[in-house]
Amino acid sequence: MDFIFMLTRDDRTIEDCREVLALIAPLGLRHIGFKDIGIDKSTLAALTHDIRGLGALAYMEVVSTTSADARASIATAAEIGVDRVLGGQETAFALEHLPGGGAQYFPFAGRPEGHPTRLGGTPAAVAADCRRMRALGCAGVDLLAYRATEANPLDLVRAARAALTDGTLIVAGGIHSPEQIHALATAGADAFTIGSAIFDGSFSPRKGALISRVKDILDVCR
Repeated sequence: MDFIFMLTRDDRTIEDCREVLALIAPLGLRHIGFKDIGIDKSTLAALTHDIRGLGALAYMEVVSTTSADARASIATAAEIGVDRVLGGQETAFALEHLPGGGAQYFPFAGRPEGHPTRLGGTPAAVAADCRRMRALGCAGVDLLAYRATEANPLDLVRAARAALTDGTLIVAGGIHSPEQIHALATAGADAFTIGSAIFDGSFSPRKGALISRVKDILDVCR
């Protein structure tokens, strides 16, 4: 299961993202992402260049709360050259405007609401979204399982896994413990994101250094 390190806190990209990226560069992370808000477009572009310069895949997660803003964010992702776009539900727009289309897009399954984003929807509804999005050509989905408001998080993961027989399941948001990571692996997730829990110290609370917390997550993955 892949760990996607998000340079974000409270659903916003941190202002010193490039400095933090330089700090963790020796760890050799291969999946690094950020949100579409928190810094300006020129910094997003420079950050994407930095991530790809490390040999990692660059992810951008769309957390815009309107359809128009989400489309604008996807257009920005195409412009700055990220490798994978997570979130939003603008499937037709993304498949048309992203280079490689569905190979890059992982929309939200379920019913995302507000900012920071919460997730409404039952396991059956999430499964239906997964099948529909995969049929349209998306590479998989982005599932906010641990931000669910109507269902058990792992029930959502299992439902999504069963529906995505040949697609990639990324679980994002609210992950802050080794137990959750192990549970996600057992339930069938292909990848997960962590951002806030690293920066606020809720993952590895007895460690003082950010790089130590990231190392702990890598150890759990191993």
